[in-house]
Amino acid sequence: MDSYMEKPGKRMRSNDKVEDDDGSSSRATGMELLPPDILVDILSRLPITSLMQFKFVCRAWNSLAHDPLLLQTQLSSKPSRNPCLILHCDSPLRTQLYFVDLSVPDYHDEKVKRFNTPFQAAMPEFNVVGSCYGLLCLSDLFFNDPIYIYNPFTSDYIKLPESANYHDQEVVFGFGFHPVTKQYKVVKIVYYRNGHQRSRRVFYPQSEVQIFTLGTSAWRTLGKVPHRLVRSPSEALINGRLHWVTRPRRYHPARRIISFDLADEQFREVPKPDSGGLNRCNFHPAVIRECLAAAVYGSYGKMEVWVMKEYNVKESWMKQFSIGAYMPKRLKQNLERPFKNWKNAVKGSPVRILCELENSEILLEYKNRVVVSYDPNRDKFRDVMFQGIPSFFSSVVHVAGFNWIDKSGDASCAET
Repeated sequence: MDSYMEKPGKRMRSNDKVEDDDGSSSRATGMELLPPDILVDILSRLPITSLMQFKFVCRAWNSLAHDPLLLQTQLSSKPSRNPCLILHCDSPLRTQLYFVDLSVPDYHDEKVKRFNTPFQAAMPEFNVVGSCYGLLCLSDLFFNDPIYIYNPFTSDYIKLPESANYHDQEVVFGFGFHPVTKQYKVVKIVYYRNGHQRSRRVFYPQSEVQIFTLGTSAWRTLGKVPHRLVRSPSEALINGRLHWVTRPRRYHPARRIISFDLADEQFREVPKPDSGGLNRCNFHPAVIRECLAAAVYGSYGKMEVWVMKEYNVKESWMKQFSIGAYMPKRLKQNLERPFKNWKNAVKGSPVRILCELENSEILLEYKNRVVVSYDPNRDKFRDVMFQGIPSFFSSVVHVAGFNWIDKSGDASCAET
């Protein structure tokens, strides 16, 4: 393997300066003289906020932060259990994105920082429909075109080609990366009906699955989808598979968990236990300790968390812990409204599980207004009071990185 200093576009002169392609130079520091594998190992351990400061020290360090070897190392390593939290806020007339770094020692008092989205003028209001290995997938507020792939920490972005849309439709999104194929893909599941069809209730009898692979130039169509999925972006990416839950049917209220393999592009049903909380009709998929999990809602704000210890093995499901009812301080002004009647605007539930942190705390979001940490070992709740947090938001767990996207639509980490 070539050393970093021998990469094309950079070369060492006898006076220990790094020369760029444009002929400019900057004095070398000790960092550039370290062996590439040691250098990459050091940088891969830094939190994203430290890497952001690192790349602005000088031009040579900025190049080090964007080294493809570092990006591949970040991608091949296990996902951080102390990721960033991106807060999606629908401000009047425009959407704002904020972030908090959860890798700092005492994240509870962290200050919320705002991203400046470079495409704000073209798409002032948008939804975050997916987060994966440093990149966000954003769509129009009504889940239509345009669709952008965006790295909020580098400000790199691309606008995807237009996809097929229908006059009367409902869209379910997924965005993920497969560790074997090294490809990012956007999955767009469209349920629609023809204009002449009329019904008292909204029902979309037709469906179509559309796929876009970063690095290509057009969407592909896979045909119909055999499942009726909840209109919610996939929140669980496990082993290169996206996961959703199905809608309950009139005579079959139990929901099923459906996966989509980003390699062979096939839908499959994930087995559930024959008995237990997963036979209830209200739960959402999550990721706990790198395993597929399901947060099952009970009465009055209680919740059970089930974890599939061995993927796709029915017998490996087990109830990991139970979370009791809790009223965050910020929401106590709503005491006149019964807890059981709270409704999350997007998920249909008052509380949503976000992730598990390195210290085994569970991060929860209550009613799009409060982030709460829960310690299952002590059964204790703690309101997380980020400085400058917006009044209403939707939280997105994000593993930050310096993955860049060139204008051809290819992501750097998709390279082998």
